[in-house]
Amino acid sequence: MSLKKFCKSLTKVLPDKAYVWLDFIRNLHRIPNLRSPSTFNEKLQWLKLHDHNPGYTQMADKLAMRSYVQEKLGPGHTVQVLGIWNSFDEIEFSSLPDMFVLKCNNDSGHYVICKDKNSFDMDAARKRIVEGLSTNYYYQNREWVYKDIVPKVFAEQYLQQEEGSHLWDYKFFCFSGEPKIMYMEQEASDVKTEAFFDMDQHYLDLEMDDPKPDAPPALPSCFDQMRSMAAILSEGIPFLRVDFFYVNGAIYVGELTFFHCGGLAPVRPERWNRILGSWISLPKGNTD
Repeated sequence: MSLKKFCKSLTKVLPDKAYVWLDFIRNLHRIPNLRSPSTFNEKLQWLKLHDHNPGYTQMADKLAMRSYVQEKLGPGHTVQVLGIWNSFDEIEFSSLPDMFVLKCNNDSGHYVICKDKNSFDMDAARKRIVEGLSTNYYYQNREWVYKDIVPKVFAEQYLQQEEGSHLWDYKFFCFSGEPKIMYMEQEASDVKTEAFFDMDQHYLDLEMDDPKPDAPPALPSCFDQMRSMAAILSEGIPFLRVDFFYVNGAIYVGELTFFHCGGLAPVRPERWNRILGSWISLPKGNTD
């Protein structure tokens, strides 16, 4: 049996520490130092195991995080919610506009975009959303913040630039309230790339999941404003990724993420793994 299949078979059986250790080896092909972590990925695993602030669950919940954002930034910085339901079959499609996005609040990745209700693939959407609602995302990489989220499906306003171009997603890596780097990606693009910048807007040689684009994209005019908002939202948190959309002059917080790619994204070149890791100050706690 492969290590991947072995890990999957023990998803709900192994204690967190053992699972995290095996999951790290399976994905990154190296043994993590969880007692004295130094790299970015090692420290994210340590935070999974030891930094269990109960308020983080609200921030990870794609619905509940809106009240956190409003408390910190004021109203108007999250995408409009058009409806909330307990199951796919409860969704009131007649009340929704022709364009919308369906999302699950309890995980990452289970969403469906509708650009025209007349051609909407209802069966495919049902399959996607039912799968998301029935999955406890905690068990995938032991990201504990998702474990106790009550699953809901909600409809969100479809964001579209006036000129019709793909939306850019701006993701700020914040360390104890200090944004250090940001990367841009277009999730709807046919070819996914990630362009990393520092806070002085210098293009970096850093790569993670996806390659760098051939040329750096233009940074948004609201870069400094997003940076300030990210600092406020991440204050007092060892690591938080704050995602933004900038649409027709408005800034929206997309989501708040505590464990970028589950702490399992390859970091290239390796020196960046240690640089990013050096920016995470671990809170004092049990390291058994």
